[in-house]
Amino acid sequence: MLILLDIDGVMVPARAWQQPALLSDGFPAFSLQAVSVLKELIEPSTRILLTSSHRSRWNVEEWKDIFLRRGIRIDEFELMDTQPIILSRKDEILHWLTQHAPPGDFIIIDDDSSLHDLPAHVKARLVHTAPLIGLTTQHLQTIRQLCI
Repeated sequence: MLILLDIDGVMVPARAWQQPALLSDGFPAFSLQAVSVLKELIEPSTRILLTSSHRSRWNVEEWKDIFLRRGIRIDEFELMDTQPIILSRKDEILHWLTQHAPPGDFIIIDDDSSLHDLPAHVKARLVHTAPLIGLTTQHLQTIRQLCI
C-alpha cells in the first residue's frame, strides 16, 4: 500500500494558539493517537510518500529518523517532488499521480480542504482529517475499508 501522508493537521494537530512540543531534532512531537494509527497501517510492503510542505527541510534518511524518534519505523519512504511553481496540495497530488503509476491500493491522509476538489476516483482514496485533531482511531476503520 502507498500512503500519501501530510504532517500538519494529520500527525501534528494544527493549533495556532498552541506551539507543539519540539523534540531534540527540532521537529514537533506527533500526536500519540496518530502514531498509533500509522503504526497499525504500516506493513513491510507499505510505502510512505510525504506530501507535507515540510518535506524539503530534510532528506529521506533524516525523515526516516524523525519518524523513528517518534516510534514509527518506515522502510519505504519517499518525498513528493517539490514543484518549482507553488501549487495547491490538490494540484501537487494530481501532478504526482500523472507522473507516477500509483498502485490501486493508495490512500491520501491529509487535512487540506483543496483535496475536496479532487476528481471523484482520487477523492475516493482520501481520508480527510480535522486539522485541530489530526489522525485518530476513527480514521482507521475508513482506511481499512479503502484498502480492501
